[in-house]
Amino acid sequence: MSASLSVTSAGWTCERFRARCDWARPSTGERGRQRVFAIVRSKTYDEASAPTDTLLSVGITSLEISLTTPFALEAVTTLTRELGDDAVIGAGTVLDGMSARMAVDAGARFLVSPILDAEVIRTAHRYGVPVFPGVSTPTEMVRALELGADAVKLFPASAHDPSWLREVRAALPQVPVLPTGGVTVDSAPEWIAAGAVAVGTGSALSEGDRDTVAKRASELLTRLAEATPELPTTLGAADRYED
Repeated sequence: MSASLSVTSAGWTCERFRARCDWARPSTGERGRQRVFAIVRSKTYDEASAPTDTLLSVGITSLEISLTTPFALEAVTTLTRELGDDAVIGAGTVLDGMSARMAVDAGARFLVSPILDAEVIRTAHRYGVPVFPGVSTPTEMVRALELGADAVKLFPASAHDPSWLREVRAALPQVPVLPTGGVTVDSAPEWIAAGAVAVGTGSALSEGDRDTVAKRASELLTRLAEATPELPTTLGAADRYED
C-alpha cells in the first residue's frame, strides 16, 4: 500500500484518491468539487445503515464511520468491499495508535480524530493512510503539520465561525482545514468561502427519513458546488520588504 501525500499553500493532495474523493483534491477555487464528507455515527449498526445508503444514493462519495458506532469496523470493511472505488470510506473518532491500526486493517482509507495524537498520525502514515487530527487553535494547527498531518479537523467548528477561520488562514495559509462538528447545510458554504478545504457534517445531514436526508444532501452538494473558496496569498520573507 502506498500513497502520495503533500500539503501545499493551495491546499492538500492525496494522489491515491484523486479519481473518487473530490474533497481530497487541492482547493484551487474550482467549482464542481463535493468538498464534503458525511459522518455516520449512531447507537446501533442498523441505524447507521439507512442514512449511509441514502447518502451514497444521492452522490455523497466520502463517508467517515465513527468508531463510537457499534460494529463500526465491520461497517468499514463491508462498505469498502462492496463499494470499491465508487466511494471513499474512512474511520472517525480514532483516539490512539491501536484504534488507528485496527481501522487500517478494516480497510479505512482515511482516519479522522477529534484530538491531536502523534501515535495516530504515525500509525496512519506507517501504512500509507491519510490522517486528519483534531485541532482548535492555531498553535495546534501548526503542531499537527509538524507531526505530519495531511489536513486538520477543526473541532468543534461550532465553537468558532467562518470569520475566525478566515483570519487564521490569513496568517497560516498553508494549513488545510476541515471544519467538523456543528456544520450545517447553511453554514457549510460559508466555511468553504472562508478557506476550508472541505467540511465534515453528521447529524445535521443524516437525521430524518430517507426523502428528507436525500433532499438535504442534494441541496448541500449544490450549494458547495457554487461556493467560491478564498485563497490567501503566501508571501516569502523577502517579498514583504520589496518596494
